[in-house]
Amino acid sequence: MKKTHYFIAVPIADEVKKQIADWKEGIAATFPFRTWVHQQDYHITLAFLGYVPPAKIEELCQMIRQVAKRHAPFALSLSEIQMFGNRTAPRILWQGVEKEEKLFALQRDVYAACTAIGFSLEKRPFTPHITIARKWQGNEGFQLRDLQMKPRVSATFPVGQIVLYQTHLDRTPKYEALALFPLSKDNV
Repeated sequence: MKKTHYFIAVPIADEVKKQIADWKEGIAATFPFRTWVHQQDYHITLAFLGYVPPAKIEELCQMIRQVAKRHAPFALSLSEIQMFGNRTAPRILWQGVEKEEKLFALQRDVYAACTAIGFSLEKRPFTPHITIARKWQGNEGFQLRDLQMKPRVSATFPVGQIVLYQTHLDRTPKYEALALFPLSKDNV
């Protein structure tokens, strides 16, 4: 049996997920990516944990609960469409968010809490994004400007909690929320 993996993320408001999914539906036929992310799986990853032993879940939840209590709710606004990987055959197509220092501070604290209890996390700089598609499969090279010329989703949404997700590779949608951690309104 495969070991599942876990991650901590900012959930995306349902109405914004729908707007991104509607935009995706309008382009999917002409932009051949191998996999399009299910709308219910849209999120912004703060820390990818990999496998977490069942005995460590409660300790993790206690630490993340404490982190969430130190942060006030805030808002995020969608920005540009971008990609990771080769410019003509990207690995990931993603929706960005405007730079928000409160998001970066939250991510730093989540990262620090996870490493403090023994998780080995990626060291790449944090690039907040919502993955929309994976693995370009087109015969022609991908052209980001072709996408950027299309109308984009413009939305702002509240961030009032963070979530511990578990991945189920054999399901669609594949991410299950295991624990919700509200940000503290006392810090507003």
